[in-house]
Amino acid sequence: MKKKVVSVLLVSAMAVSMAACGSAQSAASSTAEELSSVESEIESTVESIESTIESTVEEEESSVEETASDEGKVLNIYVWNEEFKTRIEDHYPGYEKVDATTGKIGDVTVNFIITPTDDNAYQNALDEKLLAQADAADDDKVDMFLIEADYALKYVDTECAMALEDLGITADDLSKQYKYTQDVVTDSNGKIKGSSWQGCPGLLIYNRDIASEVLGTEDPDEVQEYVKDWDTFLETAAKMKEAGYTMTSSVNDAYRVFSNNVTSKWVEDGAINIDANIKNWVDMSKEMVDNGYTNTYELWGDDWSKGFYGGVFCYFGPAWFIDFSMAVDTEGSVANQGRWGATEGPQGFFWGGTWCCAATGTDNPTLVKDIILALTTDDDVMQEIIEEDNDFVNNSTVVDKMAADTSYGDAVLGGQNALGKFAAGVSTVDLSNLSSYDQGCNEEFQTAMKGYFEGTYASYDDAVAAFETAVKEKYPELK
Repeated sequence: MKKKVVSVLLVSAMAVSMAACGSAQSAASSTAEELSSVESEIESTVESIESTIESTVEEEESSVEETASDEGKVLNIYVWNEEFKTRIEDHYPGYEKVDATTGKIGDVTVNFIITPTDDNAYQNALDEKLLAQADAADDDKVDMFLIEADYALKYVDTECAMALEDLGITADDLSKQYKYTQDVVTDSNGKIKGSSWQGCPGLLIYNRDIASEVLGTEDPDEVQEYVKDWDTFLETAAKMKEAGYTMTSSVNDAYRVFSNNVTSKWVEDGAINIDANIKNWVDMSKEMVDNGYTNTYELWGDDWSKGFYGGVFCYFGPAWFIDFSMAVDTEGSVANQGRWGATEGPQGFFWGGTWCCAATGTDNPTLVKDIILALTTDDDVMQEIIEEDNDFVNNSTVVDKMAADTSYGDAVLGGQNALGKFAAGVSTVDLSNLSSYDQGCNEEFQTAMKGYFEGTYASYDDAVAAFETAVKEKYPELK
């Protein structure tokens, strides 16, 4: 702005000078006194313009300083793990790491407040801070917080999160993102209140060595023929059992594939509703457990994770799961040896994702805006994240470019470039049946069905009754 004002004024000064010079030339035949008068007028005009320039520059500088002083000197970001912190450390220009949870951006101190998700601890801690936001001192305010799809509506459909447009982020800025990632964080008024650097379509991730032994191939397109639908999936599970392997580590591995393909919501007209496709998962899982094709382990537990080292044919997951969760840095793991492969599997689905939200009341709106733009929309940063972190980014232009790049491949997948398969899956994601009850209902349903699979409940109906009781305790307003 300052340069623009100075340029305009200088052009004006030149125009006045040229006009005056023209007058002086036409008056050359006049008296010397007239010429002197014109020269004096020119000098006076130039001095006046110079004074105006200096005054304008001072006003602009004062305005800049005032704007900068309006921004806080402490940026507090609430997260549940290290992932977003790592993304900023590795990809945000000018970020300086101070210690494990602190950094600097210019003269702003960046604090990552990390609370694990166990027992809902992260949401509880965040809720407490957001409730106190209006009265908090500037340095204690929540500036940014992260959310997941399962409970996104809890935050975006309230005043806790700012609309991105109120930060100055435009529809054009977000134009390359996958639509479903915006649907997740769109409130009931149509305002987008968060942005993610990643898309999370999922694939079936299979053990290449087991595939070669049992199926006679490890080629992703050929393996797909053995898992192309759920009936074929069960037939292949029988082959795996006969060869001494389990098809999946747990019944819960396939749960999200079914729950992402429902045709109704968990709650319809205030009543708990079990979609037909959820019941399909129960039926298939019961058959698999009874036949020894899989187990009932809890996700993320030690028993469930044993398959990362062999003995389990496949898991289901998105790109972040492959490189972030399958023990890639542990010697002896399948990932460490680059012996996983990826194919589409029976159905498309998505799992997770992390969205950045600006907290209402932040005293760092300019910096928050810049972080969101840099980490979730910048093409160069998006490409860096693919190349360095093997994540599937929320940018269709960059994904399409990298999917066609024959020099790119994920070492965990034996050098396979699976971006094209992920991209095909993202087009099938349907969030029309997302609800604010999803997290609680999904968790309690899987817990109840575990009891059914293991024989704690004599029948499916008994397990459903236990599920309904647990959900009503969480959500007393339901019937």
